[in-house]
Amino acid sequence: MATVIVIGAGLGGMSAAYELKAELGKQHDVILVNDKPDFEFTPSNPWIAVQWRERKEISIPIEPYVKKKGIQFVHAALTKLEPTERQISLSDGQTLRYDFLVLCTGPALAFEEVTGAGPDAGGTTSVCTLSHAEECRHNVTELIEHPGPVIVGAMPGASCFGPAYEYAFILDRHLRDKKVRKHIPMTFVTSEPYIGHLGLNGVGDSKGMLESELRMRDIHWICNARTVGVKEGMMIVEELDEDGNIKRTHQLPYHHAMMLPAFKGIAPLRGIEGLVNPRGFVIVDEFQRNPVFNEIYSAGVCIAIPPQHKTPVPTGVPKTGYMIEAMVRALSHNIKAEINGTPPTCKAVWNAICLADMGDTGAAFVAMPQIPPRNVAWFKKGKWVHLAKIAFEKYFLHKMQVGDTEPLYEKLMLKYLGIDKIE
Repeated sequence: MATVIVIGAGLGGMSAAYELKAELGKQHDVILVNDKPDFEFTPSNPWIAVQWRERKEISIPIEPYVKKKGIQFVHAALTKLEPTERQISLSDGQTLRYDFLVLCTGPALAFEEVTGAGPDAGGTTSVCTLSHAEECRHNVTELIEHPGPVIVGAMPGASCFGPAYEYAFILDRHLRDKKVRKHIPMTFVTSEPYIGHLGLNGVGDSKGMLESELRMRDIHWICNARTVGVKEGMMIVEELDEDGNIKRTHQLPYHHAMMLPAFKGIAPLRGIEGLVNPRGFVIVDEFQRNPVFNEIYSAGVCIAIPPQHKTPVPTGVPKTGYMIEAMVRALSHNIKAEINGTPPTCKAVWNAICLADMGDTGAAFVAMPQIPPRNVAWFKKGKWVHLAKIAFEKYFLHKMQVGDTEPLYEKLMLKYLGIDKIE
C-alpha cells in the first residue's frame, strides 16, 4: 500500500486528491492537507470585493466531500518538508511519512518587496485570497462614501495579471452603478511592458482590445511601472523606458488601491536545494516530477516556469486553470504508473484558456501552447464571456462537491469557445 499526500486544496490540490483517489483506488491512501478548512474558488474574489458574491457562495467545506471519496483530510499548515526522509511536519504537531508527495501549495504573496504595500501594511488592498477580498470590500464601501482617486494594477515581479484587469473593469461597473464614478479618477499601473501583455507576450489582439476597453471606461494607464513604495495614500511609481532606465517618476495619490503582488514559494519549501529555485518555486520536469526528489510531484502556481522574454520591469509567467488541470491529470497518471512499477510517460499540455469578467461584458483568450510560438492565439470579448464565467463558477464548485474527475476546462470551455482539438 502506498501513501500519497497532497499539500494544498485550491484548484489544483482538490482536483489532484480526487483524481489520485480515482486512479489508485482503495488499496492506496490519499491524504489531503490544507491550512484552511474550506475550498475557496479564487477566480470569484473580484466579485466578493464589490458585493456581487458572499463567502458562502464561493466556498465549501473540504472534509465532508473528500471523505465520501475515501480521502483523508488534515486541516493543518505545512511547517517543514524533509525530502530525503520522505516526511512532512504540520502545524498541529503531526509528522506524516509519504511514498509520493504532491505539492499544490499555491504561492506566498510577496507584498513586503514593495515598502508599505499589502493589506497587513495597510497601504494597498488585494483580491488574491477570499479574506483579502472581504477586506477590500470594506475599502470599496469607504470609497463610495468618500470618493477619490483609484489605482489598480500589478507590482514588479507579478505573474497573474488577469485579476487586475478584471478588478479594474468590475470596480468601474460597480462605481457607475452607485452613481459615483464621475468623482473617481482611475489609473491602471502595471509592470507589463504594454497593456495586454499578461505575462504571455500578449495573446492575439489582447493589446488593442484591452487598451480600447480602458479608454472606453476612462481608465488611464502606466506600463513598465516599477512600484517602489506606498505611504499615506500616495504611491510612488517609476516608469521605465525600453532599456530599463527611469523615464518618469509618478507620485499618485489614491483613496483606494488594489495591487497584485509578486509571488514566491511558501516558506517551508524555500531553500531546499534541488527542489526549488531561488524564489522557492518547485522545479519540475516534463512529467511534473522533481528531477532530484523523484517521489515529489507538483502542479499549479507553486511550480517554476521561467519567463521567455526579458522585460524592463520583471514579469512572471501565469499558471492558468486549464494548465493546472492538465498538470494534475498528468501527475495522477504518472504516480499510478510508478506505483505499478512502470516509468512515467504522461506529459501535461500547457495551454492557456481564460475567461475574464468585465462587469457587464467579458474577454476570453486562448493560447495553445501558453508560451509562444503558438498554434492558436485567440482573443474575443462579449457579454457571453460574463455569462460563461458565472456558469463556470457554478460548474467548478459542483465538481469539487461531487469529486468529478472529468476535465472541466476541456469539457466546458472548449465547447463554448468552439475549439475541437487540443494539441
